[in-house]
Amino acid sequence: MTSAVTQDQPPQSRKGTVPDDDSQQASVREEEYLYRDESRLQAGSQLTSRTMARRLPSLVRRSVQMAWRVDRGATIGLLVCQIGTGVLAALGLLAVTGTITALISAGDITERLWDAAPQLAVIAAATGLRALLGITVVWLTGRLRPVLGRAAELTMIEASLGAELAANNRPGYNDAYDIADRGAQVTPDLVEEAQDVLAATATLAAGATVLTVLHPVLLPLLFLACLPQAAAYVRSARVIYLAGLETSGRRWMLGKLRWHMAYQESGEEMRACLAGPFLIGRYRRLAASVNAAEREAANTGAWMGLAGAVAGGIASTAVWAALLWLLASGRMGLAAGGGAVFALQTATGSVRGIISGGARMVRTGWYVQDWQRFLDNAHGQAMADSRGTAALPAAPECFEVRGVTYRYDGAPDNSLTDVSLRVKRGEIVALVGENGSGKTTLSRLLCGLLLPTEGEVAWDHASTTDLDPWRLWEHVALVPQKFTYLPLTMRDNITFGQGDTSDAALLAACEASGAAEMLPGLRSGLNTLLTSEWFGGQQLSGGQWQRLVLTRAFHRQAALLVMDEPTAALDARAEHRIFAGLRELAKDRAILLITHRLTNVATADRIVVLNEGRIVQEGTYAQLTQQPGLFRTLWELQRRMSGDTP
Repeated sequence: MTSAVTQDQPPQSRKGTVPDDDSQQASVREEEYLYRDESRLQAGSQLTSRTMARRLPSLVRRSVQMAWRVDRGATIGLLVCQIGTGVLAALGLLAVTGTITALISAGDITERLWDAAPQLAVIAAATGLRALLGITVVWLTGRLRPVLGRAAELTMIEASLGAELAANNRPGYNDAYDIADRGAQVTPDLVEEAQDVLAATATLAAGATVLTVLHPVLLPLLFLACLPQAAAYVRSARVIYLAGLETSGRRWMLGKLRWHMAYQESGEEMRACLAGPFLIGRYRRLAASVNAAEREAANTGAWMGLAGAVAGGIASTAVWAALLWLLASGRMGLAAGGGAVFALQTATGSVRGIISGGARMVRTGWYVQDWQRFLDNAHGQAMADSRGTAALPAAPECFEVRGVTYRYDGAPDNSLTDVSLRVKRGEIVALVGENGSGKTTLSRLLCGLLLPTEGEVAWDHASTTDLDPWRLWEHVALVPQKFTYLPLTMRDNITFGQGDTSDAALLAACEASGAAEMLPGLRSGLNTLLTSEWFGGQQLSGGQWQRLVLTRAFHRQAALLVMDEPTAALDARAEHRIFAGLRELAKDRAILLITHRLTNVATADRIVVLNEGRIVQEGTYAQLTQQPGLFRTLWELQRRMSGDTP
């Protein structure tokens, strides 16, 4: 039986539950996912034969530098092999001329064969050595490719981690990341294509040397004959590159859809809510538009290649006609003409190799350049450009927000407006408000993950804008609303390799969070792999993962502890345990607590109430439950829902 998700069309739902095809198509048409960086489109459209010739040497140099950084021995070996290939090709071509001269000279055939024998030996030796060098090039390139690929991926990860947290909400960042990631993927191709170009160049140098010796007019004619094909290759490369840019947004969305449809945590909604069939339909339509764009680019490139081949064939006919004229007019001897035939064939193939390889290399070079530009400043979002390098002399005692306004990029309104807040170590401050009131945004500003649009966030009078972010976050412990399920051991999930990693320290944190109750059920205790995807691993429930995230925060000896809905997945007993222990944790920490369960904030020293991005109330639990206002309204509503009041 065929699954509904794998059928050509999603299953039909009951009337009124799923939009009809017209409305679905209209919604897809509204979602353009267009590439927004006009500068890259303009640069790609300016890719011409002249720019290729100008950029090719620098691209070859860059590929050699990249290879040199990861494996110097392999790089030296490849360069030696390419030089050796060119020398052997020249020797072989000269030996061909010598062989023909010996064979067509006057005298006994046996003597002529003996005269040609040394030249034939040179040809055989050169051919064998070139084959051996070719095998060596394949081996060395095979060594370099995976190392280069992993190194490029690592630099992308480092650049992404070095970008501001808000970067993903800024126009063009995800497009830039997608294009740069493609550049990271094709980085090994640049080195391999550079090897092809170098090999063709070495062989061309050999053929060109022989042609120049035989007759100087042949080489210029050969280059002129190859120009039409060069132009066609470059135009084809440009069309394909621009198609890649224009479809980057759609390809990014396809990747997102694939991830959600295959991701275990989304599996329930994919099936029970029929999200899977719906997204399959959306995926097909997006994929069809990408396929159409790429197919059109491939067709255009093929027609350009055909036109170049026809023009190149006509021009090559002129070159061969010139060679026949040289022979017929006596300006070139028969032996030299035979050598010229071989040299022309070699040089022609080499020039075409340089042109086709160069066009591919320039196209790859654009992607690699996009990758390099992203590494330089993360599409203008690098923290190195927006933050300082100062360090606090000691763990901070006070965390303060002063007249802060914050607006997310593209948002019509401020998320926070003129907000001021102060939290000291030894104090528990709770943030309360309805959804969208700015609680999470304020907490991210206070712990330095976001920088304010206006105003200042200060730690002990030092602005977070001036501090080194990575050293700043050494003083932060965060329990976010959405946490990541990392396929690591429980020990690694708690410590991330930081602080005291001994069993005693981890068990103490587990006791505080309630995670110690999980340990008897884990095969290897703290060293259990927390995923069922690999042998010996175990999968935790949502509540167990939340306990583990709390353990991580409690284990960190951080001056600021931010807890955003820290007990949403916990049962009542576990939740009570966490809030009952907050006062002990607050002895040497500043605690910022966000929760919608208002009875849990009774333990806080102060409660700050937010509404539409502004602080509207502030006080203790006893004060706010007695005063008219938003807090009391929400508190009474929750009490009625729980049956505490009639």
